[in-house]
Amino acid sequence: QVQLVESGGGLVQAGGSLRLSCAASGRADSSYLMGWFRQAPGKEREFVASIIWRSITSYADSVKGRFTISRDNAKNTVHLQMNSLKPEDTAVYYCAARSPTAAKYEYWGQGTQVTVSS
Repeated sequence: QVQLVESGGGLVQAGGSLRLSCAASGRADSSYLMGWFRQAPGKEREFVASIIWRSITSYADSVKGRFTISRDNAKNTVHLQMNSLKPEDTAVYYCAARSPTAAKYEYWGQGTQVTVSS
């Protein structure tokens, strides 16, 4: 089993920055694909970024150049540095994990709210 706990959300003005963290406990080692997703009110959950091993990353087009995902394997923690935030980035952000043999993300955190004011 894997438990995921997000932190770092909050209220920020447009153009500001936030850093989200996801602490993983259990079996989520560096071979797990770790991802960030978000869900805005009235919208479906969408992919934001992912990382596997230490530095193989992927980003949604909407956040490329503004968000950076990173991983501290020693601490089993994944971070999402969000810069140049826009009001449309407002959402609940979720951390997720997928084991090497799984076809989809299996484990999810409870989410952390990010609100960007204009």
